[in-house]
Amino acid sequence: MNRHFLGDTAVLLGRSLRHIGRSPDTIITTAVMPIAFLLLFVYVFGGAIETGTDSYVNYLLPGILLITIASGISYTAYRLFLDLQGGIFERFQSMPIARSSVLWAHVLTSLVANMISVVVVVGVALVMGFRSGAGVLAWLAVAGILLLFTLALTWIAVVPGLTAKSVDGASAFSYPLVFLPFVSSAFVPTDTMPGPVRAFAEHQPVTSIVNAIRRLFTEQPVGTDIWVALAWCVGILVAAYVFAVVTYRRRIS
Repeated sequence: MNRHFLGDTAVLLGRSLRHIGRSPDTIITTAVMPIAFLLLFVYVFGGAIETGTDSYVNYLLPGILLITIASGISYTAYRLFLDLQGGIFERFQSMPIARSSVLWAHVLTSLVANMISVVVVVGVALVMGFRSGAGVLAWLAVAGILLLFTLALTWIAVVPGLTAKSVDGASAFSYPLVFLPFVSSAFVPTDTMPGPVRAFAEHQPVTSIVNAIRRLFTEQPVGTDIWVALAWCVGILVAAYVFAVVTYRRRIS
């Protein structure tokens, strides 16, 4: 690794964050859809959905946080695509900087932007009545899971950002990720679903992640859910990172 990697990454991260600072609508846009889902399901559908809990907003929030992240990472692919089309990558290659710092700057920008969106959504949920007796360690565990989930999805976003032929193609990949929580335990218990749908819902990553976060919020034993959730996140992260790095090297070679 280039000895200037950390410094180069910090400089490029500052560049990306300044761009976001000049267009805060990126954060607002990312948070709008999850907040709309939160309002819709709590105030329109919540009274008709039986989850076995006293507060539907408490049940719903973990899934909404994952939707927030899945929605936000599309901007990583979008920003990468624009940099490629604008010739920024070629300019960076002519400079004495670590090549990997370009990707890492975009990835770290995604982490910062998505965590801000998550905080905004949690703030709205608190206004709507979300309450948790979780302690500091439980909140830190939730933050850690969300960061790991964001990192995994961000490296997935790098691939279409590098390979897409259009702006729409760069961001469209996130649509299935946004709707994956709808076929999970995010909105209703999986035991209310028909057989094949239930089998898929119980064995996809969103369900284990949602269940782990929900148990942490409610101070219940997390059981195996947290280990399954971490295994999914780490597995996706490793696979996406390798694929993204290979794609990047081919793209700039």
